[in-house]
Amino acid sequence: MSRYRDNAEALRSLVQDRQVHRDVYLDLEVFALEMERLWARAWVYVGHDSQVPAAGDYITADIAGQPVVMVRQPDGTVKVLRNRCAHKGARLVSQPSGNTGRFFRCPYHAWTYKTDGALLSIPLRQGYAGTGLEACPAGQGMGALRHVENYRGFVFVRLSDEGPGFRDYFGATLSSIDNMVERSPDGELEIAGGVLRYRHDCNWKMFVENLNDTMHPMVAHESSAGTAKELWADQPEDAPKPMAIEQLVPFTSGYAFSDEMGVRVLANGHSYTGVGAVSLHAGYVGLPEYEARMAQAYGAERAAQILATVRHNTVLYPSLTLKGAIQAIRVVRPLAADQTVVESWTFRPKGAPDTLLRRTLMYTRLINSPMSVVGHDDLHAYRAMQQGLRADGNEWVSLHRNFDANELGQHDTTANGTSEISMRNQFRAWIRYMAPDFNTGDAT
Repeated sequence: MSRYRDNAEALRSLVQDRQVHRDVYLDLEVFALEMERLWARAWVYVGHDSQVPAAGDYITADIAGQPVVMVRQPDGTVKVLRNRCAHKGARLVSQPSGNTGRFFRCPYHAWTYKTDGALLSIPLRQGYAGTGLEACPAGQGMGALRHVENYRGFVFVRLSDEGPGFRDYFGATLSSIDNMVERSPDGELEIAGGVLRYRHDCNWKMFVENLNDTMHPMVAHESSAGTAKELWADQPEDAPKPMAIEQLVPFTSGYAFSDEMGVRVLANGHSYTGVGAVSLHAGYVGLPEYEARMAQAYGAERAAQILATVRHNTVLYPSLTLKGAIQAIRVVRPLAADQTVVESWTFRPKGAPDTLLRRTLMYTRLINSPMSVVGHDDLHAYRAMQQGLRADGNEWVSLHRNFDANELGQHDTTANGTSEISMRNQFRAWIRYMAPDFNTGDAT
């Protein structure tokens, strides 16, 4: 009998109201169950449709350990297919992106498939006459995923037939995608350039939890953002800040600032910081040309509302994290209990001046890049936690800060920014989706 797979009570015992057991980060069986249950039942981000602009364009990804390919169809729609040959199981597409033309061709036996996944041709097909191939799975093609949603260019899939509908799953969290898209005067985003992809020596949940953890920046980033603040300290108060200083210095803001920033948590583990006007992005200098284009596109009042939304990190649990105010996302790709790939992507709002894109690229290099000074602070912290949790004597991770019993059962609530409520909210969703008797109702 396995420790957790065949013991629902033992699995439930890993998550308490104010603490979680270290096995949620360390145990190999727990990780396997996450891929089979949570990551299969949840809506997981695949890619942006601007990455496949022309018919036959594709990108590949691994979702819950399963290879998939997202491909643009001749009619302009986007499909997500299982990236395996129906014959012997070979992965059909090995490159991260490209154009397959009018069909996919298996590199092993040359079976071919239309871009919608349907079987097109087989060498020496007469050899299969009367064998029943058409009636078995091998005759059905690659297999298009049934549950696919393209929301304003962001493509999500749900692997399992068991799980909530797309809008029920994300709810009001989709407003963060709306705001990011509407920051384009043309109402459309496109991926700008390639991806920064790097591996973290930690469990995927450590990265996701950290995004709404506002207690760590003034500590973990003291040597990076703190140094930038010191370098600028003797400048006149009215001196124009270089873009790098403008973006780095807010990471040294104190606990009072973080508290005021606030955090909103929603059902199914979603959350964002920057509930009102206080945010790490709120102090950026205005861009008159951009603001004028926005006012022309939306009207002055609506444009001001869009630009005044300065959420810092939105977590679309479990796979996508979004910075709408800076037009950047990070995507979580779990590899193992202690290995996680994080992808950092930059967007160009169509119709916006290049100055806005330069701001985003600067932020990505300074904060999100594997070569950045800030990102390495976090990477070190994650690795240290993954290693330190193996020490005996205390098997629990504390999530006590600002716990209030009234938050239990709440599906949409706001708290002070330094609360650990976002992490508790994630684990309430985690344990629900991990249950063998999962129920799509009663979201938590």
